[in-house]
Amino acid sequence: MKVFRGLPNAEARMPCALTIGNFDGVHRGHQALLARVREAASRLQISTAVMTFEPHPREFFAQLSGDAGKAPTRIANLRDKLQSLSDAGIDRVIVESFNAGFAALSPQDFIEKVLVQGLHVKWLIVGEDFRYGARRAGDVAMLIEAGRQYGFHVEALPAVVNDGARISSSSVRAALAQGDLIHAKQLLGHPYAISGHVVHGQKLGRTIGFPTLNLRITHKRPALSGIFVVQVHGLAAQPLPGVASLGIRPTVDDSGRVLLETHVFDYAEQCYGKLVRVEFLKKLRDEEKYVDLPTLTDAIARDAKQARMYFKQRDDFATSATDRI
Repeated sequence: MKVFRGLPNAEARMPCALTIGNFDGVHRGHQALLARVREAASRLQISTAVMTFEPHPREFFAQLSGDAGKAPTRIANLRDKLQSLSDAGIDRVIVESFNAGFAALSPQDFIEKVLVQGLHVKWLIVGEDFRYGARRAGDVAMLIEAGRQYGFHVEALPAVVNDGARISSSSVRAALAQGDLIHAKQLLGHPYAISGHVVHGQKLGRTIGFPTLNLRITHKRPALSGIFVVQVHGLAAQPLPGVASLGIRPTVDDSGRVLLETHVFDYAEQCYGKLVRVEFLKKLRDEEKYVDLPTLTDAIARDAKQARMYFKQRDDFATSATDRI
């Protein structure tokens, strides 16, 4: 899969079947869009393409207004988004910088400069509520009319539902905010996970008996926070069990920096620089600020004990189920 930061240059442009959106989480609704893109591209013998944005448009406008709290929380980092799009069979991803210039494009300029000239779109699918252009003035009806004029086909995909409710990034965020990882998995179509390269931390964990591997979270408002039972992919042939904290570590750090810290059980190898994926299995509690380091250490010990019990019960259940076959 090729990734372009902004529109491809003239030499790299080619006819494509395209879909457009933020694709935060690449949930089952997104996956339905991507499946239709693949079908159309195969039929027309053109490439598959996705246009997405960085930052999220609502994040841009929240910063512009001076109220960062209006920005949506982030389900996925850019790495995980791109990996999901690659897994979905997309050939080309255009990561468009959502800035003042892009936000000011009129619907007509968006169609002419982006879709027609910039991407050579021949087939386009969007959600039925898709809006574009300055002040969100463009809608699907305008796209369909433009398609007749410029020679590309337009489809609008109805909402994909789960138990009668629309699947959306907002619904995934709500499930994660509630710590409901089972519901989030239903909406995403896969377990929730975060990947990244292991970075150096303060080395505090090893001094209190709980060494951690650390992943930096580049955005300040992750959709998930708290203490979790997890398993880590990428360190061994099989995922390794552990317990993790995702948040700002209020007891030991007042910078506000978000970090994912994972204590992998019975694992002592150095893994700095390795690319790992932390899969979240169960939320244990919210993040707390403790009065001192010993109190924090006791809390971590309780969390680790609960997590070990989770894996023991899971393994015992799997063994008894096998015995019954």
